Amino acid sequence: PMHADEQPINCGSCAKWNAPQAQFKLHGNSYYVGVGGLSSVLITTPNGHFLIDGGLPQSAEVIKQNIQALGFDIRDVKWLLNSHAHYDHAGGLAALQGMSGATVVASGETVKALKLGQALPDDPQYAADNTMTFPSVASARSSRDGGTLALGGVKVTAHDTPGHAPGGNTWSWQSCEAGKCVTIVFADSLNPVSEPDYRFSDHPAYLKAFRQSIAKVRALDCDILVSAHPDFSDLFEKAAAGTLVDSNGCRKYADEAEARLTKRLSQEALSVKSD
Repeated sequence: PMHADEQPINCGSCAKWNAPQAQFKLHGNSYYVGVGGLSSVLITTPNGHFLIDGGLPQSAEVIKQNIQALGFDIRDVKWLLNSHAHYDHAGGLAALQGMSGATVVASGETVKALKLGQALPDDPQYAADNTMTFPSVASARSSRDGGTLALGGVKVTAHDTPGHAPGGNTWSWQSCEAGKCVTIVFADSLNPVSEPDYRFSDHPAYLKAFRQSIAKVRALDCDILVSAHPDFSDLFEKAAAGTLVDSNGCRKYADEAEARLTKRLSQEALSVKSD
């Protein structure tokens, strides 16, 4: 029988997001193990592994199988990291934590949401009707902006990037292969998506933090970019073309995010606020 934490969430894009995707190497000890529309990255070390993001509840089994296909074991995952607490990136965490026994790590705001099993009230996508729920994570540890997690000679750095969600996190690390070291960035979503009646312009402090997050991602040392949704960084196309290493990746990603935010704010300025 299916575990409760793996009960599928049905949303308009869920089937497309959860389409199977063959696992592939990013560089050295880092591999893409996610599904077709939701990124998940495995970083392997001799002392256990990191896994970033869990997709949907129904993605957990696919991620586990992709890890197995590479010759690794989900039970060796020690750190389970999250970008943000929306059901399409955090939905599979409870199941993956159950399979692995790993410690979940995310920003303080995200940890609050993970334990609740739903988006926080200040999330632009928060809906009072609870459409933003997902299996809650029993225990999780808070990361610190600029703090690192070390395991088997690998250090992963946490970068607070709130905006798309209040507790957004971007993660970066170095991967080496045949004497060539690259910095890989797992960039959080930077897309200004919201509930219909939410206006970013009504939340100046939140908006300022969002802009700072975009600037932070733009400035990161970034040889290979994996965005939380792979299509936002043309990840599969770059992998197929052998052009994953692209020192402009984060800059382009941030510029596109900024353009979308600017467009969104101009739309808000044009629309008359209704009571």
